[in-house]
Amino acid sequence: MYRNPVEKVFPTGFLLGGDISALAEIEKHGGVFRSGGESGDAIKIMTDQGCNCFRLRLFVDPTGRNVVTNDLPYTIALAKRIKAAGAKLLLNFHYSDTWADPGHQSKPKAWEGLDFDALERRVYDYTRDCIARFRAAGVLPEMVQPGNEIMPGILWPDGQLYGVSDPNEQWNKFARLLKAGVHGVQAGAGDGRVRIVLHIHCGGDFAKTKWFFDNVERRGVPYDIVGLSYYPWWHGTMDDLRENLRKTATVLSKDVFVVETAYPNRAVDVAKGDQKVAARMRWPQTPQGQEQFLRDLIQVVREVPDGRGLGVLWWYPESILVDGLHIWYGGAMALFDEQGEALPALAAFGSRTVPR
Repeated sequence: MYRNPVEKVFPTGFLLGGDISALAEIEKHGGVFRSGGESGDAIKIMTDQGCNCFRLRLFVDPTGRNVVTNDLPYTIALAKRIKAAGAKLLLNFHYSDTWADPGHQSKPKAWEGLDFDALERRVYDYTRDCIARFRAAGVLPEMVQPGNEIMPGILWPDGQLYGVSDPNEQWNKFARLLKAGVHGVQAGAGDGRVRIVLHIHCGGDFAKTKWFFDNVERRGVPYDIVGLSYYPWWHGTMDDLRENLRKTATVLSKDVFVVETAYPNRAVDVAKGDQKVAARMRWPQTPQGQEQFLRDLIQVVREVPDGRGLGVLWWYPESILVDGLHIWYGGAMALFDEQGEALPALAAFGSRTVPR
């Protein structure tokens, strides 16, 4: 019987938690987090509820606008808090000075004048040096994403995959840049064991997932884990996600990890009049509905065949309203309420519906 290799690297087993990259900035702006009315460290509040893994993003030279503040010193400081709490770390290189996602993969300003060979070398050097800094600080990540939601490519236009005149040539260039990032991780980690996550956004679409990873594997890019985003209003039904996870795990023979998800704790207009989207939002937009969504999602990932479903990370659980910052969906996707009190969904992280 297949034994999930993640158990050897992550003895705690199933990975649960969130991307808490903005936590220190929100605290700086007066954010306070509570559990049972008592204020405390948000990381401890989450680990007390069963979280054992957190993700942090890293920008090259962040713009400083709103929560685009994750430079190397900021991110290492937050990584130290995560490790001190006994949790695992997934580091997410954006390879940009600002958000890298399906609609934006802009090069860092300092890299704009580089020719392709120099850019490839810069990706390697930068990644290696950053990982070496994390290692020297005693916070080597257990997992690293070389790029964020990279289905459309990275470092546009050099590594762009959509809307290009020669798709095969662009795929080859994208693969070279991606390999530079992977090899940089390996060089910076030295003898440390770091697993590579390739993260795309189409959690409910197996055809796109297979297309992307078939191209990646055809070009020999080494990686360990398929990372997926799943937001039902963008990425389909929970059944769509279940099918993608199952087929990805079995057809591609890879571990799968939902590295981004969220659901509102109060009513917000994510459907924007689209009835098909509204039908996907079948859980009440309430604290209790948010909790049930997370419980259902965790169950779906736990049911992936052969134990290849690694876990679930919530996007921006710390996104409470504070003065001076624009907060995503006005804080409706947070796992804490407007007063910073822990919401019921946090208890879902302690769910053990399916034994491991």
